[in-house]
Amino acid sequence: MKKALASALAVTAAFAVGSANAAARDYISIVGSSTVYPFATVVAEQFGKTSSFKTPKIESTGSGGGLKLFCAGVGVENPDITNASRRIKSSEVETCAANGVKEIVEIKIGYDGIAVANSKQAGQFSLTRRDLYLALAKDVPAADGSEKLVANPYKTWKDVNPALPATAIEVLGPPPTSGTRDAFVELVMEHGCKDTPWVAAMEKSDKNAFKAACFTIREDGAYIEAGENDNLIVQKLEANPDALGIFGFSFLDQNTDMVQGSLIDGVAPTFEAIASGDYPVSRPLFFYVKKAHVGVIPGIQEYVNEFTSDKAWGPEGYLADKGLIPMPEEERAKFANDARNMTPMEM
Repeated sequence: MKKALASALAVTAAFAVGSANAAARDYISIVGSSTVYPFATVVAEQFGKTSSFKTPKIESTGSGGGLKLFCAGVGVENPDITNASRRIKSSEVETCAANGVKEIVEIKIGYDGIAVANSKQAGQFSLTRRDLYLALAKDVPAADGSEKLVANPYKTWKDVNPALPATAIEVLGPPPTSGTRDAFVELVMEHGCKDTPWVAAMEKSDKNAFKAACFTIREDGAYIEAGENDNLIVQKLEANPDALGIFGFSFLDQNTDMVQGSLIDGVAPTFEAIASGDYPVSRPLFFYVKKAHVGVIPGIQEYVNEFTSDKAWGPEGYLADKGLIPMPEEERAKFANDARNMTPMEM
């Protein structure tokens, strides 16, 4: 009881510091994932139009950047909600707790695929995850079959796989702060890396060496970090038909007049293929709510209720029209219940 009271007093104190400011913030502050950004923006606009609350302010900072801001503390100067295209890490939960952010509500909102796309002015690519690993890893297994890693020698797609075009490898993709980058490394790079048995064996014998081999992206210009603005990647692909870009399915879905998704392991990135699990590069999307801010910053509970309503995230909801892949009914019911009750997450 004493502990709970002390915690409540600490939260109150955090909001009271410089409290002319606290009273001044009458809108929800949201940061985080560039992939979740368009979905959150649609919900925020709908919420602003249909409620008595102000439209939330949303910044696209990347999943890692958003969680860093979110976990910095409780109080008006810190965001209320962060969007993420990967699950929060235990180390981030610990950072949050150390800074007084102790009750975090986790809401999974649906699923998304990661597309590897190019301009419609060029031919469609058909790639394996091994092709992408060999094209983008900093170090790759030596071509002579010896069990050693060498600096990536591949300059063109044809060097990687004779069936691919002889165009230079140029891939525009997200930076290390992005949840899309984290998911791409885990779902594509690691999978392609493990196709080489002796490298796969390193996961047990030397985990650090395995991670260095499988997770490190080359830095010689073949992979270009394009920031957290996925729309910018789409524009750059239109300007350069020889380049490929990595971004969430929703951006592909909204720009099918300009870009096309590559087949990955023989499967195209479509709504149906992601929903069925057939498309190999898909991941869940989330947002996280600072429970201490609910009831202090106006509208947080109501915004969360809007986001988790069937009219928003359901199979026929307005977010599905924007490219979000809805969760199965049972999963939606579970997270909707957590949202209504503001149930803190457990790792």
